[in-house]
Amino acid sequence: MYQIEYLERVLEDDIPSLPKSIGLKIRRVIEERLTLDPVAFGKPLRYGLKGSRRLRVGDYRIIFVIEEGARTVLITKIGHRKEIYG
Repeated sequence: MYQIEYLERVLEDDIPSLPKSIGLKIRRVIEERLTLDPVAFGKPLRYGLKGSRRLRVGDYRIIFVIEEGARTVLITKIGHRKEIYG
């Protein structure tokens, strides 16, 4: 099992700005998928986000980094797909 950690900005800005129904769905996906096998469920990103992975939840994306040595997933961004990559 992997532990989940969040950047402070995600907790203060990203999560509170999500619609409530999407926030609940994202929480469930994080608990069910990222804690079990983030490599299998996350797609690697390129260019400026190289080293990060993304998980799609409808029109929203969870951007994260896997810290294998600590078996930790660090969530760096959560947001709508139109805004997340910029």
